[in-house]
Amino acid sequence: MSRYDLTRAELAALLRGEPAYRVNQLADGLYRQLAEPAELTALPAALRARLGRAPELAGALDLVAEQRADAGATAKWLFALHDGAQIEAVLMHAPRRSTVCISSQAGCAMACSFCATGQAGFVRQLSTGEIVEQVVRAARAARAAERRLDHVVFMGMGEPLANFERVARAVGVIVDEIGIAARHVTISTVGVVPGIRRLSTFPRQVNLAVSLHAANDALRDELVPLNRRYPLSELTDACATYVAATRRRLSFEWALIAGRNDRERDADELAAIARPLGAHVNLIPLNPTPGFPVLGSPPARVDAFRAALAARGVNATLRRTRGRTIDAACGQLAARAAAGDASVRALSMRGAP
Repeated sequence: MSRYDLTRAELAALLRGEPAYRVNQLADGLYRQLAEPAELTALPAALRARLGRAPELAGALDLVAEQRADAGATAKWLFALHDGAQIEAVLMHAPRRSTVCISSQAGCAMACSFCATGQAGFVRQLSTGEIVEQVVRAARAARAAERRLDHVVFMGMGEPLANFERVARAVGVIVDEIGIAARHVTISTVGVVPGIRRLSTFPRQVNLAVSLHAANDALRDELVPLNRRYPLSELTDACATYVAATRRRLSFEWALIAGRNDRERDADELAAIARPLGAHVNLIPLNPTPGFPVLGSPPARVDAFRAALAARGVNATLRRTRGRTIDAACGQLAARAAAGDASVRALSMRGAP
């Protein structure tokens, strides 16, 4: 349980006997000021002290380790939860934006062959507050670096649409309480068709990214086992429903694997799916994981594949790899500390972020 799981009514219950406006002060302090309860100077000192001791307002994320890469522009945090489960989140600074990649589950049940999280298996769903707290911690860290967190991507550990209700509530809090624009929030899925259909009627204008990686059922069955349950015909139909209902541009994620999905015929198959949907394709050279000893496409092949898509009328960009040296890049999150790595710093829960 996280302090960010509490509703306004539950915050009011903690403040019973106080003036009604204290509820707004407390909520504003937690979400907008990104403050600990004991730091809320708008509240009387005695009340701050009482709230600081309240177990209901305790944080849920115990920071175990931090790693940095890309000259400090990328930070990966390993968090322990109350029951011993572990998750990771990644903060990335770019010249014009700061983005946090957050987890929606501890582990993942999707078992994608090239993903370290999927190789490790599923532990449990995260609560809404555990999801939101990752954003708050990242926003605090961004502020300490004189930056503003302005983008959130549900691309960390877990399948967001398999935890739909809690993810949906977390998005509402991220937008309404923390103040990050809905159009700066992206939900990624490997193809949970019922979740995509539900997202088609979601009241927030969030972005949808589908981890496709193969555009024929035989190869996708191998790379993304969920495809056996929701084959490409069902997935593309759900994507078409989403695009028609939301008028939002859809993105396909495509991890380029040497000799497996980077050939001319792969470009043909991908274009046949992406072009009718008006989808944008994010090309990602495969990041190495211990359980999938296959190489990512070399730079020349990446460039050729992007050119092949462009020739077929598909807009595609190459995603810059961030955090690969600390296992923080796409598909590498595994919730384990790098023992003996000098770049890992053990930190207490009171430390940054």
